[in-house]
Amino acid sequence: CGCSADYLSHLFHRHAGETLAAHIVRLRLDRAERLLADEAALAVKEVAWACGFASSGYFIRTFRARHGQTPAVWRQARPSRPAGTTEAAVPALPFVPTRERPCRWARLRRGRGGCPMTSIRTPEQELGRFRARLAVAGAVALVCFGLLAARFFYLQVVRYDYYSTRAEDNRISLVPIVPNRGLITDRHGTVLARNYSAYTLEITPSRVADLDATIEELSTLVDIQPKDRRRLKKLMDESKSFESLPIRNRLSDEEVARFIAQRYRFPGVELKARLFRDYPMGSFASHVIGYIGRINDRDLERIEESDDSANYRGTDHIGKSGLEKSYERDLHGITGFEEVEVDSGGRAVRLLRRTPAIPGNNVVLTLDLKLQEIVEKAFGNRRGALVAIDPRNGEVLAMVSKPTYDPNLFVDGIDQESWKALNESLDRPLLNRSMRGTYPVGSTYKPFMGLAALESGKRAPGTIIMDGGSWTFG
Repeated sequence: CGCSADYLSHLFHRHAGETLAAHIVRLRLDRAERLLADEAALAVKEVAWACGFASSGYFIRTFRARHGQTPAVWRQARPSRPAGTTEAAVPALPFVPTRERPCRWARLRRGRGGCPMTSIRTPEQELGRFRARLAVAGAVALVCFGLLAARFFYLQVVRYDYYSTRAEDNRISLVPIVPNRGLITDRHGTVLARNYSAYTLEITPSRVADLDATIEELSTLVDIQPKDRRRLKKLMDESKSFESLPIRNRLSDEEVARFIAQRYRFPGVELKARLFRDYPMGSFASHVIGYIGRINDRDLERIEESDDSANYRGTDHIGKSGLEKSYERDLHGITGFEEVEVDSGGRAVRLLRRTPAIPGNNVVLTLDLKLQEIVEKAFGNRRGALVAIDPRNGEVLAMVSKPTYDPNLFVDGIDQESWKALNESLDRPLLNRSMRGTYPVGSTYKPFMGLAALESGKRAPGTIIMDGGSWTFG
């Protein structure tokens, strides 16, 4: 009716002289009287259901309050109507069934005009139902708030140390500072291995939707050769997809400027400044010095076994052969760190603390580069090995293995053609003949045996042995 129940009851009482509930009860009682008079086969309980009373007890109490006797007694004492007479029809009340009842009762609860009758509960019943619902809702809310409070206690108190550490890790990012690799020099200070800084273009495959299309677009800005593509493919097979891999090293200033101007077009492609290893003497003493290369799975296993993983964070290269591998711990140095506060997007906000990296130690060799060059030039294109040792102190002055190779080919990752040429050559230039070659000792063994005989007293300095060039056995 578009108004509240209290206001509707007030208006009804004002115009009808009775409350709405009393009016509905009166209509139900009139209806019950008609059913009791017309339907003698109906029980009192069925009449109560048919007239919309909540229970037969409430119907009996209401009926007794009106007539002073129960429905059963009233039915017996009521005189029968003459044939052909009818009572005025009692208007039927609207009713929407809320639960399924027998078909007979549903038929009886309909008025003669076919309109269903309504079911109205007393105020006491409504108040009881409201209190029950309120108690259930309060209990559910209390349980929910209890669970929420228990969860808060678990997160804030029991797991405080764990989540505070996680939050601090999200706020602070540790950026490794790669140390400068140590230099390698000869006995006179001539540099045999050094470092220089240059820009490199790197791609993170997991952040690039179409790798081939991206490389094609990059090739319009930066000169990317087929060997660069093959090297990238090889690195992808050896590395993880979320690691940044170089597609082009040693970019010129002009190439750097072109890429920076178009950088927004290439998500997942970054320009980084890195230190590169350089061997200025080229192939001279290459077997002695060795070379460095990118860290692979085998190198990672060796680093983890030595418990030195933290010292190689941010490092991409490691010694692969020669002195670069033997003195890796001394040449590598100690990695530094920067504690940087970052925002939710991972962008640096401010620098909190900086621990500088400690450069690697320089390695000074006993080699004499001039003597090394003289010996290597004397060998020419012949295969062989030579080791020159100072007999006064055992210092190695020259160590030559011919033919040799250029270690600079391995720094950025050797291309397929160069590797095939070195690996399939009949001269085997990658073999260090001075260390791994097998040669008969020859007459160089005799002076050592003579010194041993003199020192042990088996022979005297004036002993003469006649050697006829044969030896009789048996």
